[in-house]
Amino acid sequence: MTIPIFKGMEGVFIPVKDPAISAKWYEEVLGFEIIYIEEEAAVMQIGEESQTVVCLVKTLNHVPMKFPENKFGVGKYYNFIPKDIEEAHNTLLTKGVKVNSIGGEGSTRFFTFYDPDGNPLGVCK
Repeated sequence: MTIPIFKGMEGVFIPVKDPAISAKWYEEVLGFEIIYIEEEAAVMQIGEESQTVVCLVKTLNHVPMKFPENKFGVGKYYNFIPKDIEEAHNTLLTKGVKVNSIGGEGSTRFFTFYDPDGNPLGVCK
């Protein structure tokens, strides 16, 4: 067996129109904590349990992330791990977020939701 050369993921980068406006949404809706904001990016901590940060990067001529067409059925780049998938889904719906229904295969359950810039983000448990 090959020994992994990495122990985790430091950060994910999401294209946005305005880092400050997006950071406010990620903070208020998803509960992420702002580490710092500058004109070109906002860096946020997902939660105390996660080492991975989310970096909201200002893009010129913004286009939402779009995963290439595939036969595996995936349409987003990132999946967040919820404490409770039903609760996460209901919370997003209550907050007026565009959310797809919960799907699943075997013991795995998942759904996609969209940030204000139209980026598809996933939840999987």
